[in-house]
Amino acid sequence: MRQIIALGGGGFSMEPDNPLLDLYILNQSSKITPNICFLPTASGDSDNYISRFYDFFEQQNCKPSHLSLFKPHTRDFESFLLEQDIIYVGGGNTKNLLTLWKEWGVDTILKKAWEQGIVLAGISAGSICWFEEGITDSFGDKLEPLKCLGFLQGSNCPHYDGESNRRPSYREQVAKGEIKPGIATDDGVALHYIDHALSSVVSSRINAKAYKVYFDKTLNEIELKTNFLGASESGEYNRN
Repeated sequence: MRQIIALGGGGFSMEPDNPLLDLYILNQSSKITPNICFLPTASGDSDNYISRFYDFFEQQNCKPSHLSLFKPHTRDFESFLLEQDIIYVGGGNTKNLLTLWKEWGVDTILKKAWEQGIVLAGISAGSICWFEEGITDSFGDKLEPLKCLGFLQGSNCPHYDGESNRRPSYREQVAKGEIKPGIATDDGVALHYIDHALSSVVSSRINAKAYKVYFDKTLNEIELKTNFLGASESGEYNRN
């Protein structure tokens, strides 16, 4: 089973006091104590970002690690990444992330990881990277389409409610055919894909949603059913 969990916003980096999405990611592994590796490439391997990852995941029932492309601790990226149960990609500059991954061969390794059943997850840049296209501010002055890895069909727009220009920019570009139709996610929402199909939409915020956005004579934005993870009184989350 191939799984990708794409966070529009939230997780340890945006909601340090709200663990719902990160616990959900951990629960998708079949392992009791999964190996989880953080890829902070999009942030330039920010030390602060890496520290925040460990601050959270060292307190959980897992074995956290990270892979830096700026200060690599091994030459054998493939063996290291394929030993993981979960690979978690951080946010930042998606263009730089994709360029560096291609140069180091990480994109090919991640495709192997996905095909072998390693859970892939990520937030913001780490969300849109899995799709055919994403809307990004990687170029600095405006939001525009970017070709991505293409593991998942269509396009993706994170931070749909968190940044004022995201929603109008994505809607306009879909309507004009400048970017493929796809799914937009509010902060606090995660899309859970099994193989190529969207299996579920979950959230750490009670009013956060995801939307299918496409153009058919007119621009359509359809709200998707979203499961608020905080509704579970037991604290346990279903494995998909």
